[in-house]
Amino acid sequence: VAADEGILHASGSGVPPVTKDYCIIYNSNWVSLPKTLDNATYRTLENLTSTVLCSPDEVPSGLMKDKAVVVMRGNCTFLEKARIAQRMGAKMLLIASKSRLSAISDNKTDFEDVTLPIALIRYNDIVDMQRVLGNEVNVTLYSPPLPEFDYSMVVIFLIAVFTVALGGYWSGVAELENLKAVASPGERETRWKKEENVTFTPVTVILFVVICCVMLVLLYFFYKWLVYVIISVFCLASAMSLYNCLAALIGQIPFGQCRITCSNKTIEVRLIFLALFCIAAAVVWAVFRNEDRWAWILQDILGVAFCLNFIKTLKMPNFKSCVILLGLLLLYDVFFVFITPFITKNGASIMVEVAAGPFGNSEKLPVVIRVPRLEHSASTLCDLPFSLLGFGDIIVPGLLVAYCRRFDVQTRSSSVYYISCTIAYAVGMVLTFVVLALMKMGQPALLYLVPCTLITSSLVAWRRKEMKKFWKGSSYQVGWRP
Repeated sequence: VAADEGILHASGSGVPPVTKDYCIIYNSNWVSLPKTLDNATYRTLENLTSTVLCSPDEVPSGLMKDKAVVVMRGNCTFLEKARIAQRMGAKMLLIASKSRLSAISDNKTDFEDVTLPIALIRYNDIVDMQRVLGNEVNVTLYSPPLPEFDYSMVVIFLIAVFTVALGGYWSGVAELENLKAVASPGERETRWKKEENVTFTPVTVILFVVICCVMLVLLYFFYKWLVYVIISVFCLASAMSLYNCLAALIGQIPFGQCRITCSNKTIEVRLIFLALFCIAAAVVWAVFRNEDRWAWILQDILGVAFCLNFIKTLKMPNFKSCVILLGLLLLYDVFFVFITPFITKNGASIMVEVAAGPFGNSEKLPVVIRVPRLEHSASTLCDLPFSLLGFGDIIVPGLLVAYCRRFDVQTRSSSVYYISCTIAYAVGMVLTFVVLALMKMGQPALLYLVPCTLITSSLVAWRRKEMKKFWKGSSYQVGWRP
């Protein structure tokens, strides 16, 4: 069975005409579609979705003459519908489906007389076509070649590397302040009160991975309910994270430090306005989250803030904990991407299914960085209009980068661990995109990021003869001096 993705190019009757593209599925063994719109022949669309066209009596004579006809799927085969449409003068047959688009297959040998193009289209797209373009619509079909590489990946790469590098650097700054506080008894108590870090132990690492597995499985089976829980948690967490990130920047500005006192507590006025701004940003995203034209920008900003705050707040005590965490999450990623298609009924990857959102559900999980695909293709319309990178592919290696930065600070090693691990992360991302382009299927990014970062960090520690200290972690030195 040959199942090919193509594009239906629709044009309205206005001046200038409004155009829009929609996904179609066709069988390349039955029809060959042009690769471009050059010299394309347009047909007037006749909407007959009130019928399934399993009998000529369902449609008045002459209504289909020289037109593109759209009918509903069901009750008879695609080729039976096509034979009836062709006999009644139609030049193109579109079959609207309310379910997931699937391969078009029938026994073509019994229908050699059928020559008109046949394509499967989403019923919702027909409704959208009439809403956007009006009742008088002209359509044509074509199937452009798939691009070898989509440049949205470059934007994803820059966002990911920037977030990991900045998160690691911020963690190092916090570590430096901790060491200064330890060395200065007068500042120690004040610093510890401000410190909000959470340290992972090997036990909590294992518990964290188990929770991730359980949550992903629950999302797969109960997505339409749990998605709203995740959206609510994301709004709250991202607003707090954005506040923490911006507050750290504002704290470096020596102006506008006006304070007010309430219940024996003082707070800067600018921080109140900052909190309101961050809450408003999260609320605006929540209201307009399904607006594909610009909501992805706000989601990415909130997502970057969330990842930065997570990397800075969650501390890995030593390289041993990093190896356990990254190793287990590597297995988790590979299992739910590559192994679960052999287990699920529809042969879909649980990870990809949850990340992209099950078919028919307009709500998507906000736990990914989204960038619109920049290369126009049928795949963009039929599969995912966005390139995606999960937060975990930033946070998990980012925790190792942050540990390397803190170790640099503790041992005064001129950022060699931090820079090496950040470069290794960038190399791992490039390797991920190369494999993605070659295999044309979703990849577990941790499969490439984890080995690159762990091996690089280990080699640096071994080369510097600090592996034992790096493995166990470097404890604070009371006599440390800046």
